[in-house]
Amino acid sequence: MTYDALYARQSIEKKDSISVESQLEYCRYETHGKPYIEYIDKGFSGKNTNRPSFENMINDIYAGKIERVIVYKLDRISRSILDFTNMMEIFQKYHVEFLSSTEKFDTSTPIGRAMLNICIVFAQLERETIQKRVSDAYYARCKRGFYMGGRIPYGYRLTNTMIDNIHTSMYEEVPEESEQLKLIYSMYADTDNSLGDIVRYLNEHNIKNRRGANWNCARISEMLRNPIYVKADTDVYQFFQSQGANIHNPINDFMGYNACYLYKGVSTTKKQYDLSDKEIVLAPHKGFIPSKIWLACRIRCLNNRQSTKTCKAKNSWLAGKIKCGNCGYALTIRKAKTKWARYFVCSQAGNHGNCKGTECTIYADVLEEYILFAIKQRLLEFQKLSYSVDIEKGQKNIRSKLKQITNHTNIWKILSFEDKQTVVDILIKVIQIANGNIEIVWNI
Repeated sequence: MTYDALYARQSIEKKDSISVESQLEYCRYETHGKPYIEYIDKGFSGKNTNRPSFENMINDIYAGKIERVIVYKLDRISRSILDFTNMMEIFQKYHVEFLSSTEKFDTSTPIGRAMLNICIVFAQLERETIQKRVSDAYYARCKRGFYMGGRIPYGYRLTNTMIDNIHTSMYEEVPEESEQLKLIYSMYADTDNSLGDIVRYLNEHNIKNRRGANWNCARISEMLRNPIYVKADTDVYQFFQSQGANIHNPINDFMGYNACYLYKGVSTTKKQYDLSDKEIVLAPHKGFIPSKIWLACRIRCLNNRQSTKTCKAKNSWLAGKIKCGNCGYALTIRKAKTKWARYFVCSQAGNHGNCKGTECTIYADVLEEYILFAIKQRLLEFQKLSYSVDIEKGQKNIRSKLKQITNHTNIWKILSFEDKQTVVDILIKVIQIANGNIEIVWNI
């Protein structure tokens, strides 16, 4: 026995939209007493076919249960040309008729199918027009300083307000949180303090974040870049202008009182430090970080990011290769005013206090000497092995490569820092250290 399939969809309930029940009433009239199955998708868009009841209907078509699909209107089942074309191919393959109760399409004739395709083109056009209106409305609200949702920044809470006779929300300063932010900004404006220094200070003084957890460098860096806190004046305007941002307020509005909203705008980049094509709008709330301090921190963040693209750590050619065997985090190098000027420490232990690190001090000079000896011993093994290796045509000569690296290790003391790092990158994947034990994971 076969059935008519009555399909109804409603993305959102609005006064001017037809309800699911009304759609089904139109569809039931077209069955003329024939048995039918109802398929209903509420809260789903027509931009694609990822809808549970639609998929159930298609499965019933595959099973041979459906003879005809009836909808109230074409755009109830699809607003995508590609999806509609694929759907019609399925209908034709399984000899399923399609009927729009208000548009009276007859898919058994070429003219009917052509008219159907024309209508689906306009249905997709309507969907894209709606999306454009939504996008335009969003940016129009952004430009007027309306609250657009999202996570409430640390240092603020929401309060109700009126903008242009429209009820909305704005940020209001939370004094106990803003004082901590002022401390963070003042510390980072001092170039003697790193992000790690700030995190250690906060955690050592039991200053927790909003969730009651310890701070971390990533979260501090995010807050330092956010213009939501700055007292935006003409210097802030000129900074964003120099970075290629789209500023929606004239320079005369930057009076050193309001903070700024930063939106992604139409930019396709995901880089946090790239401000080109980002949208900058003056916010209705008051900033509490002076522009001079905010700019010093923001420019320092920018310069740090640019320098890391071209420079590697110069304190040890092992930097980036050593991991803590207890927590898996990297070991970073520190300097001390003693005979042993450099030593490694677990970054997790230093910044968060969540790892006990190693039981003994790891002096960089001693570790570098140990690793260099291990590299030479490893190369001796592979020099013997390489003579028995069959090298396929087109591959690099293994013996030649090993000989080159061996020559580098023999003149290690006069090698440049970059050459030492290159040798380590080729030979070693990672060095894990825990409780006095050293484990080298080799690439060869």
